[in-house]
Amino acid sequence: MRQRVGLFVGPLVFIVVLFLPAPGGMSIEAWRMAAVASLMAIWWISEAIPIPVTSLLPIVLFPTLGILPTPATTLAYGNHLIFLFMGGFIIALAMQRWNLHRRIALHIIKVTGFSAGRLVLGFMLATAILSAFVSNTATAVMMMPIGIAVTMQVSADLTREGHDAKKSEPLFLNLMLGIAYAASIGGMATLIGTPPNTVLASYLSKSFGYEITFAKWLAVGIPFTGVFLPLCWLWLTRIANPMAKLEVADAEKIVNDELQQMGKMSSGERWTAIVFALTGLAWIFRPTIAAIFPEPSFVKDSTIAIGGAVLLFLIPLNLRKRIFVMNWEWAAKLPWGVLILFGGGLALAEGFDASGLAVWVVDQVQILEGMPMIFIVIGVTTLVVFLTELTSNTATSAMLMPVLAGTAIGLGENPLLLLAPAALAASCAFMLPVATPPNAIVFGSGHVTIPQMARSGFGLNVIGLFLIPLVLYLLFIPIFGIVLGELPAWAR
Repeated sequence: MRQRVGLFVGPLVFIVVLFLPAPGGMSIEAWRMAAVASLMAIWWISEAIPIPVTSLLPIVLFPTLGILPTPATTLAYGNHLIFLFMGGFIIALAMQRWNLHRRIALHIIKVTGFSAGRLVLGFMLATAILSAFVSNTATAVMMMPIGIAVTMQVSADLTREGHDAKKSEPLFLNLMLGIAYAASIGGMATLIGTPPNTVLASYLSKSFGYEITFAKWLAVGIPFTGVFLPLCWLWLTRIANPMAKLEVADAEKIVNDELQQMGKMSSGERWTAIVFALTGLAWIFRPTIAAIFPEPSFVKDSTIAIGGAVLLFLIPLNLRKRIFVMNWEWAAKLPWGVLILFGGGLALAEGFDASGLAVWVVDQVQILEGMPMIFIVIGVTTLVVFLTELTSNTATSAMLMPVLAGTAIGLGENPLLLLAPAALAASCAFMLPVATPPNAIVFGSGHVTIPQMARSGFGLNVIGLFLIPLVLYLLFIPIFGIVLGELPAWAR
């Protein structure tokens, strides 16, 4: 229903806006840009057509409406940060090809222990660590069958011992929800872990020439995830769905059996682990590494990501059979739609700037002058947290970045004060199956109902609403050198 309504409402709003006179002080190009932004927002929110297809609209509409020429529009789809995400995806796909991610997950679960509470924590920790580098969706798909196997065994053991098998239901529920939620929370730890983070970095780079490095994001992302994940675990296991004290005896056997079936590390796994570790270290120590090259400023995180990805195609495992650590058959599984969506968001931002719509938005936010910044931050965080329950978090980020940046600039504040909370809030979608792919995956298992997810997820949304402003003021502001009440030179 939502898709059908959006399919007709989007073009209707687009046409009406085009034929109405522009508001005072707005150029005709800016008004046309507002029409395009309205159409894209409605189609992104309603998913009337595939989200990546909506993201291609600027290539058609910007030149035909006189907003931007075609070469300038398509340039946005080749932004260097899109290649950062592409390189990260290829390395993650190599991990999936050789099952390295599965081995890592099983060892983490083994270390954390096998009581009911520790088991949930182990699954969440493994999921969060993997989703910081591997797609949230792929991580959830991999972890869910292991979680189901463990809980089914617990249920069988309880029945065999004459206990009520229903005692295992809270464990089952918490494992499933824990996997979904940890996939989203873990993704926030790194710049490549979840699309909204990359949308933020891409937008700042394209619109202002301001760079968020992989290492700098880690300085905020790891503490944020390190606090949010235990709070999520405590909320699920102690408050939302308290569990009986169960010692899951056969869980260790299941994990050991899985590891035994995997056997020793293959050469493909070993080389993938080496390249993964080298790439991570290169991201962290990029300034030092870049200094050995002729032009250090030319070397970006995307240079390292693509370098690591290319290296995987060069390492032979069997030269005679031409088997390498990575091949194009696996690389072709890249989520191309996500990369196109990044490009669409950047093109939208470019259109805001080129048409003058961004300047007009800046002029309109004077009504917020005098309001404490913390209230505006909380308002933006709340809006994004609940909006992203119904819309793609990537599309939400791409749609709001230009507007929020304009709002911050209009108030004479650093754009990061609104953009960073919005990016984090876009990943805090815990209430509904449609909110994120991991939510949909665990709901599809048939072991989680919508009311259960909504009840548990609402509490996490509230935790996120408190945690994001806290992290902004305690970490983002000092680490990124933000001065309250001062517009930085790069944003002028």
